[in-house]
Amino acid sequence: MQHLKIFIELTRLNKPIGFMLLFWPCSWSLAYAHTINPNLDLFSYYLILFFLGSILMRSAGCIVNDIVDKDFDKKVNRTKSRPIASGKISITRSVVYVIILCLIAFYILLQFNLLTIGLGMSSMLLAFAYPFMKRITYWPQLFLGITFNWGIIMAWTAMNNSISAEIIILYISAIFWTLGYDTIYGAQDMSDDEIIGLKSTAIKFKKNIKLFLSFSYLMCIVLIVYLFNDYIGKNIFTALLITFILTLIFQLVKFKKNIRTNYLKLFKFNNYSGFLLFLSIFSI
Repeated sequence: MQHLKIFIELTRLNKPIGFMLLFWPCSWSLAYAHTINPNLDLFSYYLILFFLGSILMRSAGCIVNDIVDKDFDKKVNRTKSRPIASGKISITRSVVYVIILCLIAFYILLQFNLLTIGLGMSSMLLAFAYPFMKRITYWPQLFLGITFNWGIIMAWTAMNNSISAEIIILYISAIFWTLGYDTIYGAQDMSDDEIIGLKSTAIKFKKNIKLFLSFSYLMCIVLIVYLFNDYIGKNIFTALLITFILTLIFQLVKFKKNIRTNYLKLFKFNNYSGFLLFLSIFSI
């Protein structure tokens, strides 16, 4: 039971917001593909596979992140008790867990077509490069957005075996969404990160952080409204889309500089945002 508890802490399975934020963009793409090529059985099957894949890859990514950041984590109050940083688990055992999780994820990936398999394999490079970004650029949140939303393209190709301009627009909108919510998340650690030399958009825009958040969420909204403009007017779709937009506005209204206890709550609120956009697209 002790090993299980450590494994859950290591993979953040006790904090599902991480894998849900990875899953929601996949669900948007599947729902959008379903509106074009209705196949409820295939849609439902792929929805389950992408959900499981999100859990597995996010869990593996958390372990890799903690291995790479173990020395930094020891210096940050929020992360110093993580299993690797606190010495509860060895690097060797952690690497074994990563391999097992990736092998299971690879088995799931094999259920898709060759284009999707290729895209999935390429995403591994992005996922395992991400932990190093905060050392070399103030834009690790942008890199996370590129990586975390890769499932949008994969889900689309799984259903259609092709890439379209429409799905690229949805992908870019999701990148702006991630830029916003992960900047809020990064704001928790600004003081510690500046001391130990790590970078983030929260630090880069700390004097105008709310303006940057507003820009990021505005671009997300504009691209989504542009993409689904033909469906605006349908009662259920429009109501859900407006509610999604209101969740982003709510975060901007509630965001206050230097109130760290509020940052995590606003970050987690994006779980509702992701779910509402999924329902909105699926209702088309």
